Amino acid sequence: MKIGIAKNKKKIFVSLYNKNIEIHPLWLRERVNDSEHLDKNNNQRLYNPSELNKRLKIKKALIKNKNLNVHFTDGIVSDYQIKDLFDEINKSTSNKDILLWGSNIKHKPVVKYKPRMFEKKEGYIFLKNFYKYGFVIAKKTPSKKNFVTRFANSIGDIRTTNFGVLFNVKSVRKPNDLAYTSHHLLAHTDNPYRKPIPGIQLLHCIKNDSVGGRSTLTDGFAVSNYLRKKYPNYFKLLSTIKIRFTYQSNNTYLENWGEIIEIDKNGALKTIRLSHRLDYVPILKKEKLNQFYKARSLFMKLCNSKKFVIEFKLEPGDIMVMDNYRTLHGRTSYDANVGERHLQGCYIDHDSAESKMKYLKYKMNFNE
Repeated sequence: MKIGIAKNKKKIFVSLYNKNIEIHPLWLRERVNDSEHLDKNNNQRLYNPSELNKRLKIKKALIKNKNLNVHFTDGIVSDYQIKDLFDEINKSTSNKDILLWGSNIKHKPVVKYKPRMFEKKEGYIFLKNFYKYGFVIAKKTPSKKNFVTRFANSIGDIRTTNFGVLFNVKSVRKPNDLAYTSHHLLAHTDNPYRKPIPGIQLLHCIKNDSVGGRSTLTDGFAVSNYLRKKYPNYFKLLSTIKIRFTYQSNNTYLENWGEIIEIDKNGALKTIRLSHRLDYVPILKKEKLNQFYKARSLFMKLCNSKKFVIEFKLEPGDIMVMDNYRTLHGRTSYDANVGERHLQGCYIDHDSAESKMKYLKYKMNFNE
């Protein structure tokens, strides 16, 4: 990506998608960042950009070292760091730096836990890996009960649900969710019936000496991309038909609608919703439903296939952090009468994690 200036010095271009695209004068003008226009304590504008002259133009532009100097026709002169402009453009034109993976992933993203790590570079590396892979595992944390809430709060605020601030994943009598049994759990995302869906799930292994009970993970984005390439008609059905997800217990009734594969207006993947225990398809024409059921069946099969699933046993002290909009998780069955498998979990939202990562990168000057 490069910044260029026209010969008359009155137009500025950015090279994007192998094309030179002119940067609108108002786009630059509303990013003026001197103390007259921006409160330095909170980075909020001190003026209303909608009241700027719509005929505003660039009077003169120059590149000095790594800065762009712009004179506007309303008399304002502003300097912009070119790096900051690139960062701003990237926010609106590209996805996060993600790496799709399958069962052949060479190295699982693992970070050794350190106290106060989310005030240090290790915390930034942890979150960077999280957004790259859709999951990350913190090793050698204290394997004591309730520690997961302390760990989560060091990233952001915990999302309380009807399961509580934290929940215990172990086999119990009369469970209000199949997670609290010893049954085999197919690949799924959590809580698709909520508004909004919790963005990040944490699971902390307290004890795991049972026979079986191995954790499974699937990159839902990798499976979706595979489906889009190999079975485009099935991908279209799963990304356009909204289905109902519901949860009921003694005192709770939750319901939400959404696509199994949610994409944005540009076709980029946003959210995977997959929970075969909780989804209900609306009434549609018979032929369309026939095709939808085939598409959903294939997607579920792929999400649980050897091509895409990784399987491993969590060890006491492991905290697995998963992107609930991308990564599907499950487990193999286990014998609840032999040994004990006890995990504790909680949820936080993406805005907290993204805020923490940006804070560590920019405010503490961590360079990649």
